Amino acid sequence: MESKNELTSTLHLSTHESVISTPGLLEEHLASLAQSDREVIRQVIAANGESAMVLISTGSNKGARFLITDSASIGRSSSSSIFLDDVTVSRKHATVEKSEQGFLIRDAGSLNGTYVNSVSITQEVLKHGDELQIGKFHLLFVVGSKK
Repeated sequence: MESKNELTSTLHLSTHESVISTPGLLEEHLASLAQSDREVIRQVIAANGESAMVLISTGSNKGARFLITDSASIGRSSSSSIFLDDVTVSRKHATVEKSEQGFLIRDAGSLNGTYVNSVSITQEVLKHGDELQIGKFHLLFVVGSKK
């Protein structure tokens, strides 16, 4: 049962310099990975939009990767598909789901918001290489093009 008296604070992430997306961030992150990890990511890209992957590029879970084939919940709740353990992340922060347009991210009414490429969003179709920010975590989105 969730406490109604939980102590939280609001961050204004769009005003922080660290949120600004760096060109080539995905390529830089991929270059730092082991060959076996890069091969897994190449397979996701070759899947032509059938699946996607989220890579954590900063935060305590740096290096973690999550395959998304249909939908995934993101949050501080231990039942989340992508569990981000920090008070800057809401228990039910956002969801990523497959749609006719591709993979879509939706903010779930989180306290600190969801950002795609440094822009606060409520809903956005994700593209290969997009940088997501959820709380203090930076995540990179990987998907192949639909043919």
